[in-house]
Amino acid sequence: MNYYEKELKALKRSNRYRTREVVDNSLKDFASNDYLGFAHKKELFDKTVKKLEFISPHASKASMLVNGYHQVHKDFEEALSLANGFEDCVVLGSGFNANIALIEALVRKGDRLFLDEKYHASGVLASNLNGIDITFFTHNDTEELEELLRFSEAKRNIVAVEGIYSMDGDLCDKKIFDIVAKYDALLIVDEAHSSGVVGKKLMGVFDLYNIKIAPNHIKMGTLGKAYGSFGAYILASSHIVEYLLNRAKPIIYATSLSLFDTVLAHNALLYIQNNTEQLQNQITQRKLLVQELFDVKMAGLIFPLVIGNNQEVMHIKEKMLVDGYSIGAIRQPTVENAIVRVIARLGEDEESFKKLLLKLKEFVRC
Repeated sequence: MNYYEKELKALKRSNRYRTREVVDNSLKDFASNDYLGFAHKKELFDKTVKKLEFISPHASKASMLVNGYHQVHKDFEEALSLANGFEDCVVLGSGFNANIALIEALVRKGDRLFLDEKYHASGVLASNLNGIDITFFTHNDTEELEELLRFSEAKRNIVAVEGIYSMDGDLCDKKIFDIVAKYDALLIVDEAHSSGVVGKKLMGVFDLYNIKIAPNHIKMGTLGKAYGSFGAYILASSHIVEYLLNRAKPIIYATSLSLFDTVLAHNALLYIQNNTEQLQNQITQRKLLVQELFDVKMAGLIFPLVIGNNQEVMHIKEKMLVDGYSIGAIRQPTVENAIVRVIARLGEDEESFKKLLLKLKEFVRC
């Protein structure tokens, strides 16, 4: 029996049907979120393997609270806390799980969650749990957010935004930090696409905006993007981390982050810290190329071209595949208008990136 045949046919008719595609490593990769190219950096892989050779277990074996919290976890959490200026940190399985953990655990009865309308799907999913009181505000609209907070009668107000938004590639407005401070609201910043990409130390928007870390600040980041590994972390005050360890289900009930991914991400952090200027220069060059050819200023390394047609973005993607380039084709409902999503990742050389942009410029009249 094909229980969902009608739904699948509807998806195909609307050009929203998805399939898995085995990665073709012969293509120039401008689709992945591996912003710094660390997923291909053998130096980091070799250092990780070498360290793990001297550790008895090669798997984490249990949840973090039941014999699954290893010294490598602790070392990495402390390094992340120090690098980002936060009191405490906890690592866990994925960015998706981190958003579920934060929103499901922090928003209690009598609280209200204010979510940017373009916040990641994981946060939206979490907001549907346990009858959470949620209000969406217009993307990056600081005036609307301030008005909502001014008239809120909630016990606790919690605001959630992204550092760099995954599809539009734009930064959260700096004013949001001032507004949440004014109304003593908790602030969750999802730095999945900004950590490792922006800031004086490449630590993300807190770093970029030179924000003094306060007790109401919570930073979530992923390890599967700029850090070239897998997993996620939550940075916050010791008080909030203590609370999450006792209430957040994805921390309590899931096996702790793999030892390999933890050590690999720690080595990536060290590499960023030791090569900050070099990485910043490469990022700047990618931004300048896009600005020169398309007159678009990228906040990070995400370059979205709005096409507006699901079928057309797939056609462009296929055309680029024939030419040897992998790019993203993002369709509704993930985005409001279908886009070609290009990642200016440092894992491919600058000349290849320029050639891709020139091909897109011919194909997409801007």
